[in-house]
Amino acid sequence: MKWHIVRLTEVRSTNEYAKEIAEDVPEGTIVLARRQTSGKGRKGRYWASPEGGLWMSVILKPKTPIENVPKLVFVGALAVVDALAKYGIPAEIKWPNDVLVEGRKIAGILSECRLDRFAVLGIGLNVNNEIPEELEDSAVSMKGLLGFEVDLDEVLQRILRALSYWYSLFKSGRHREILDAVRRRSAVLGRHVRVIEDGEVLLEGTALDIDDDGALVVETGEGTKRVLYGDVSIRFS
Repeated sequence: MKWHIVRLTEVRSTNEYAKEIAEDVPEGTIVLARRQTSGKGRKGRYWASPEGGLWMSVILKPKTPIENVPKLVFVGALAVVDALAKYGIPAEIKWPNDVLVEGRKIAGILSECRLDRFAVLGIGLNVNNEIPEELEDSAVSMKGLLGFEVDLDEVLQRILRALSYWYSLFKSGRHREILDAVRRRSAVLGRHVRVIEDGEVLLEGTALDIDDDGALVVETGEGTKRVLYGDVSIRFS
């Protein structure tokens, strides 16, 4: 995969900027910002993006049925996990779009698409940015784990190498291999979880599997339930 990087000092949101230019640039164009002023996560939630972190959005144009596009979030998560492993940081994927280290969030992935025209894969990774004291129990950075600052360009290149691999599998239709890798790196499978949406607990039980559609399968007291992409958040009980 050939990458084209657009470097910005500051932007409201790399995903929003990427969507604005997506139809006029080649696949593999990356919007990279030193800081975001209105970064966002799933369902429009605010994502703090100060200088020192890696804030990027990748424009992709896969020729695939639209129902496969949500699986791109796993492609991004796997790339981050692989890149972190190069630094000796063991990370896991919290379905559907967070990357955790020792239960604390180090990265978030956001996949958005415009029908069959393009997809934007946003990746926010805490690298050298400071984690606010009130979030230290739930979030962590690479610097906080390693005890020293990491070269941002080196992190970027390691993510892109991994992303090239996983995206090649995605384009080849090898989705089962992607999902098998997500299962192996999952932070939730075998755990008792609560599925929450808009502050309300929708169901509670044991996370059994991530099925071939990418849905989370949860065993509850009332039977097995499937939880679809982007509808919920997961909280460990």
